[in-house]
Amino acid sequence: MSLLEVCVDTAAGLHAAVEGGADRIELCSALDLGGLTASAGLMAEAAGLPLPVIALIRPRAGGFVYTAAEERVMLRDIEQAAELGLAGIAVGALTEEGGLDLPLLQRLAREASGLQLCLHRAFDLVHDPVAALEQVLALGFQRILTSGGAVTAPAGAAGLAALVGQSRGRIGILAGSGITPENVGALLSATGVHEVHASCRGPAVANTPELLAFGFGPATERTTSAAIVRNLKRGLLGH
Repeated sequence: MSLLEVCVDTAAGLHAAVEGGADRIELCSALDLGGLTASAGLMAEAAGLPLPVIALIRPRAGGFVYTAAEERVMLRDIEQAAELGLAGIAVGALTEEGGLDLPLLQRLAREASGLQLCLHRAFDLVHDPVAALEQVLALGFQRILTSGGAVTAPAGAAGLAALVGQSRGRIGILAGSGITPENVGALLSATGVHEVHASCRGPAVANTPELLAFGFGPATERTTSAAIVRNLKRGLLGH
């Protein structure tokens, strides 16, 4: 059975994902930066939805080597997600040498006890994904969100297939990045993945000159589209 996780960064996007038939939501803010931790208010809004919500725990844009202060922020955000009743978290942390920061990940996982655990796309930057998969499994994570080490999942199909083969069903491989209704069927055939992750955002819409002049928004914005969610789900089910 194939499953669709939609990453969402607005309240309107939450309801569009549900309307389109998403199976699970990854909740974040600032999707244009690869996703950052959502506010407590947005977490509370998501907690009332009739499907599992995974909170992305990422305190800032950029790389995944974190300071002690950033760790404290992440721990408090995990606590907040648990208090609000979300189903799980997506988190990742690396060392300067390009490996997983296992001590930090262990502390974050401990804070998230009882929640689902997903290792996010920081995984795509590790130097040894074969070893990293076994480490993530040993930490008790249920899923790895990955594009197979490439910029997009279609480009990383060979890497995804290798991870699926290595996992042998012991941990979920969640394919993400660049997945559309048009390419999802071929991706599933080429890789053997059963779960995909996508933003399902519609075309870019220009902001008004007034908003741009005041610096209140980017030149264009894209929002979650229920129609694209529905079409991607149809492509999954039709595979």
